[in-house]
Amino acid sequence: MGILKQFTKLAVLSLGLTAGASYAADAICYNCPPEWANWGGQLQLIKKDLGISIPMDNKNSGQALSQLVAEKNSPVADVVYYGVSFGIKAAEKGVVASYKPKNWDKIPKGLKDPKGRWFAIHSGTIGFFVNKDALDGRPVPQSWKDLLKPEYKGMVGYLDPTSAFVGYASAVAINQAFGGNMSNFTPAIDYFKKLAKNDPIVPKQTAYARVISGEIPILLDYDFNAYRAKYKDGANVQFVIPKEGTIEVPYVMSEVKNAPHPKLAHKILDFVLSNKGQRLWAEAYLRPVIASAMTPEIEKKFLPASDYKRAKPVNFEKMAAAQTGFAQQYLNAVH
Repeated sequence: MGILKQFTKLAVLSLGLTAGASYAADAICYNCPPEWANWGGQLQLIKKDLGISIPMDNKNSGQALSQLVAEKNSPVADVVYYGVSFGIKAAEKGVVASYKPKNWDKIPKGLKDPKGRWFAIHSGTIGFFVNKDALDGRPVPQSWKDLLKPEYKGMVGYLDPTSAFVGYASAVAINQAFGGNMSNFTPAIDYFKKLAKNDPIVPKQTAYARVISGEIPILLDYDFNAYRAKYKDGANVQFVIPKEGTIEVPYVMSEVKNAPHPKLAHKILDFVLSNKGQRLWAEAYLRPVIASAMTPEIEKKFLPASDYKRAKPVNFEKMAAAQTGFAQQYLNAVH
């Protein structure tokens, strides 16, 4: 009986060590949804090349930051991905670590925190992601004003601008297009109030599949999602940069402060900024932060450069500083 107990104990210990070893190869990334920005492909490549499994996570940027703050004393995630304004806020709240990944020097100034608490990995331009089949014969809208027309009632979607970064970026784009600035969001609030009369659809999470299915015929979204739908999924979609103007914004990543697996976090962050990782972003129609990763063949699939001239620059620090105030205004006046 004593021998049996000893054998059982050794077996349990062996299983525990095995389980521990496999768990050690896992890392957590907050807000890395497979449907968004080809994170699905990037996670597969990370698994293949680094042997690190990262489970899917469908948070949006705001939810990811809230979770990091809630878990500040006992972090769960190793890395986090979010819109630039949330990266700036995460640094201010002290929930991310300083790490300068490989290829750091190739990231343009202004697209990285000098201390390494966040850095851009790619960017996208805000516009209309349109399912042409779902318009039922209506013309493809070409301007922000077009979306207010009664013919598009119930057909326009935008992500919740108080939580999802793409929603807030859309609000900033609208605000600038109608003469507002980071200290005056009245034009955006007025626009959303008018759009509310047209029964918009306002999800909190990425709505890519809902556009492909036709449930949301017109979504305020990034160019890369529309190009992916067109060229990878063969959907009858079109991307439109509105006539009044728009913005281009980066998405950034950070190492979580006191991450459970810092070495794995560093490997992941090095990889997404490696030549291979950056090429994968480009192949998913995102503008890689390291410009040399973009090939002429991929560039040809984008709208002409003349259309992209309507994308105006943004001060990201001011954008981050204005975010909470805008969210409160929106909740009071529109929600």
